[in-house]
Amino acid sequence: MQIDHTLLAKLETLSHLHIADDKKEEVMAQLTEILGYIDNLNELDTDTLSPAFSTLEGGTPLREDIPQSNSDIAADILSHAPQVQDDFFIVPAIIE
Repeated sequence: MQIDHTLLAKLETLSHLHIADDKKEEVMAQLTEILGYIDNLNELDTDTLSPAFSTLEGGTPLREDIPQSNSDIAADILSHAPQVQDDFFIVPAIIE
């Protein structure tokens, strides 16, 4: 697929991006190259693969969901903060 000025203008509108006029040729060449690479993937024979195909044998490994009650977790986390007051992080104000 070849990217032309019309398609690039449409992509600019859809993405709410502005591409400088002196960069448009370069961007069109890069996008065309990317689409060419992706087009190579169409040559792969995937007809025999299941839609649920995974490279992991037996699926995604899971761990047991066991709740833990450790009252020291909050204190441990807060001990690494530069400023703490009444079990809360103190951060600089960003709105005046």
